[in-house]
Amino acid sequence: MGKGWVEERRKDYYYRRAKREKYRSRASYKLMQLNKKYQLFSASDVVVDLGAAPGGWSQVAHEIVGDTGIVVSVDIEDMEPIEGVQFIKGDITKERTIDSVISMIKEIVPATKRKEERFVDAVISDMSPNISGNYSIDHARSVSLAEVALSFAKKVLKPGGNFVVKVFQGDMFEDFLKSVKKEFEFAKAHSPEASRASSSEIYVVGKGYKGES
Repeated sequence: MGKGWVEERRKDYYYRRAKREKYRSRASYKLMQLNKKYQLFSASDVVVDLGAAPGGWSQVAHEIVGDTGIVVSVDIEDMEPIEGVQFIKGDITKERTIDSVISMIKEIVPATKRKEERFVDAVISDMSPNISGNYSIDHARSVSLAEVALSFAKKVLKPGGNFVVKVFQGDMFEDFLKSVKKEFEFAKAHSPEASRASSSEIYVVGKGYKGES
């Protein structure tokens, strides 16, 4: 990476703020802003964080749900432990990882929260593909990951549960947004203030999971 990129990062307000406030990434503030606007989860909730490493979103989620809530984080890469957060290393596009996550949730969620078959309050995903430099390919890969996140959410979210996922904008975006709208009472695309102005990323929020018909 060039010196210009490093210098830009040093000057970045949210990057500097994350360093000062001990968050693992500037992305922490994106989730704070998304949750403030849409109330995706709150104290005592059960949250699953997909593509969690290095852990910025999981930190924020744990702060919000508190010790009476549960955060399960998943990533294909290792993640330094966060006190109070459960971590599974695995590829969420693989069924064995999905099964492991669901098994862990069932083991650690208290019986009082398991009155329904599905008992996750929110699925959050800041997953990004490996960047190829070809925007059409990167956009398609980001949508594919978002579809994986949505499919997982449909397996674990309780009725009324919430969802947020990152997607790169492009010609496949509208179809993905429509697919989220089919599953949730409310769905909208939003770009939080903490996103870089030059970024093509946007977050799709789904609130009020309808459940399987």
